Amino acid sequence: MHLPKKRFTDFAAVRQEISDETDRETGRSKQISSVPIHLSIFSPNVVNLTLIDLPGLTKVAIEGQSETIVQDIESMVRSFIEKPNCIILAISPANQDLATSDAIKIAREVDPKGDRTFGVLTKIDLMDKGTNAVDILEGKSYKLQFPWVGVVNRSQADINKSVDMIAARRREREYFQSSPEYSHLAHRMGSEHLGKMLSKHLETVIKSRIPGLQSLINKTIIELEGELTKLGKPIAADAGGKLYTTMEICRAFDQNFKEHLDGVRAGGEKIYGVFDNQLPAALKRLQFDKHLSIENVRKLITEADGYQPHLIAPEQGYRRLIESCLVTIRGPAEAAVDGVHAILKGIVQKAIAETTELKQYPTLRVEVGNAAFESLERMREESKRATLQLVDMECGYLTVEFFRKLPQDVEKGGNPTHSLFDRYNDSYLRRVDKGER
Repeated sequence: MHLPKKRFTDFAAVRQEISDETDRETGRSKQISSVPIHLSIFSPNVVNLTLIDLPGLTKVAIEGQSETIVQDIESMVRSFIEKPNCIILAISPANQDLATSDAIKIAREVDPKGDRTFGVLTKIDLMDKGTNAVDILEGKSYKLQFPWVGVVNRSQADINKSVDMIAARRREREYFQSSPEYSHLAHRMGSEHLGKMLSKHLETVIKSRIPGLQSLINKTIIELEGELTKLGKPIAADAGGKLYTTMEICRAFDQNFKEHLDGVRAGGEKIYGVFDNQLPAALKRLQFDKHLSIENVRKLITEADGYQPHLIAPEQGYRRLIESCLVTIRGPAEAAVDGVHAILKGIVQKAIAETTELKQYPTLRVEVGNAAFESLERMREESKRATLQLVDMECGYLTVEFFRKLPQDVEKGGNPTHSLFDRYNDSYLRRVDKGER
């Protein structure tokens, strides 16, 4: 299509343009080119067909051709005729032995059943005297699924004399009608009959392919509709429309994120597991026994007494004992916050992947993810501060239940010989330890 808008009315000019374009592709050499030259012919005298004029198969390379020209031409020919919808015109000259026809040989290789092969016999008028091609044309020498068609084309002398195609077709009809050998076959001989036969066969093939084409078209429509759905709605041109689209996409992401938390989708149960399993297990692993050992309790009470002994367990010692234990809760509490933060980050990634609208806007996808992660990071720091503040509040809270429990323990089974004022015996310290636990 190097001259798509140019129209030719003179076939001599068309022939010259084909020659010039071939020279431009091959550099005025004997080489061949796989680049096609497209030519559209509009005439009331032609049928609706697309013909591909392939180079003839050769045996040896001539001067100016590459050594691989034989293989190159055959590969080019095969690339076209191997297509299942291609109709093959196996053209053979009548003045040569049909058994040596390369066209018939390669056509039989790619179309062994002959469902799309038409045999065309040329140069019938150039056969030696006393010979004819009747046996071939009648399918006796080499039978094809479709009848052979004989044609008589213009000679080089006719081309040099500019004999037009209408005159050439008329002379062809006269030749077959007046020939004693071929007159009985004249009704199915000639280029006109060949064109009509190919057109009719093409129509038959198209009709047989329509159901398959309909299925292919429907399948393609479904695939394209699915692709359009993935691409999303058309992008708005104005700022308001873009803002609305952005908000709708963010709402879709928010809904997906919420469904993971609410239990519609997986994810929320992991957060519950942090508080129901991870945090209690971490608290149980804390070494409270080290802080509540008899030696540590004795030390704290002794230090709290100072130089003025108390009648019961000193309040300051009790407070220090509580604080030394509760302060160890800070680690598991912070770890619980970090655990929930990690789960929420994973849910954000899942929600982004499940929000199909974001696939159309990769930049917005990144920005939504960054904004969500920044928000989670900020909330993690705020949650840690609030959690540690709760721990500190617990450290500063003193229950009076402990003071009530020590006398009750004595009254219910304590040894009356041991005075409540004997503050430093092991039994008393164990009761203090037990009350703290």
